[in-house]
Amino acid sequence: MVLKAILALTLPFLLVLLFTRVSYNHYVGTALTAALLLASYSRGYADTWFIMVLDFISLSVGFVYARKMKADLIKKK
Repeated sequence: MVLKAILALTLPFLLVLLFTRVSYNHYVGTALTAALLLASYSRGYADTWFIMVLDFISLSVGFVYARKMKADLIKKK
């Protein structure tokens, strides 16, 4: 349970950042990560609501950070 909680807090965040860097759009990165999370929920990989809430928190923080990262990148240019 502890390992799943740690992964729920880190993996969606990192996936949003990865997909944002690849697609150059933080909305696409968030949508792709949300789609992966929904697919994993439908397959039954999330045991409890607690894990789903942690996934959502990580996804939200990843979106905010990716938006800031993109804004900083545009500001540098």
